[in-house]
Amino acid sequence: MRVFVTGATGFVGSAVVRELVEAGHQVTGLARTDEAAAALRAAGAEPRPGSLDDLAVLRDGAAAADGVVHLAFVHDFANFEAATRTDRRAIAALGEALAGSGRPFVVTSGTGLLPPGRVGTEEDEPGTHSPRGAAEQVALAFAERGVRVSVLRLPLVHGEGDPGFVATAIGIARAKGVSAYVGDGGHRWASVHRLDAARLYRLALEEAPAGARLHAVTEEGVPVRDVAGVIGRRLGVAVTAITEREAGEHFGWLAPFVTLDMPASSALTRKLLDWRPDRPGLIADLDAGHYFGG
Repeated sequence: MRVFVTGATGFVGSAVVRELVEAGHQVTGLARTDEAAAALRAAGAEPRPGSLDDLAVLRDGAAAADGVVHLAFVHDFANFEAATRTDRRAIAALGEALAGSGRPFVVTSGTGLLPPGRVGTEEDEPGTHSPRGAAEQVALAFAERGVRVSVLRLPLVHGEGDPGFVATAIGIARAKGVSAYVGDGGHRWASVHRLDAARLYRLALEEAPAGARLHAVTEEGVPVRDVAGVIGRRLGVAVTAITEREAGEHFGWLAPFVTLDMPASSALTRKLLDWRPDRPGLIADLDAGHYFGG
């Protein structure tokens, strides 16, 4: 299958490209820079120069492909609403190019968009606490227009080379000399290893029915205090509870993610696609040492 991938050189996207290439698919990846183009060639994929704002490039890439995987997102939390608008426009452009074709279109979302405080399932709609939830509606509408579209929700993704939430929490703890959690630390993060997530993207592309909502969740909910505990032990710093009022100053942009309870299940996904994640869980991955330079 000829597959067009956005976000192809990101933390998750690069693993998806490798998974697809190793499965025999021909991959073209969206590349914003010469460095990204070189990385794609090294991974056995072809680069297509452009960005999420280049809607013509997105339409042409999708039209030339047998399937599309959309992973790219502008991670600008200071202008998050603008980033979500860019995402919706990109999804619409990609979907329009696929309309009436029956070709697969896998769109990335997040389990963190679901209503907090209980275990979210694939049947749940996004909550009202994030503007990104509307992107799912834009994507799934193409199921009625002859596109085999599916939405794949990511939880916290971990693994070697992670530049995201866990790496940021480690950097904060190292800089401030304390590994903190909020309240009793019972807020839960659903999680997945990026290589398990990459396998699910391939399965979704190959097999997911139109309108499917999928959860790339290995662990339903890892307490934030357990994550803080490992970070403190590995760095040799104190592990301390702070108040919700103190969280913003301590964690910065990460604060909303350590104060929301965001567990999620993948039972329906595993049954639908026979997805069997087998990589280490979050705490074991942290204890492997690569997050701490050893």
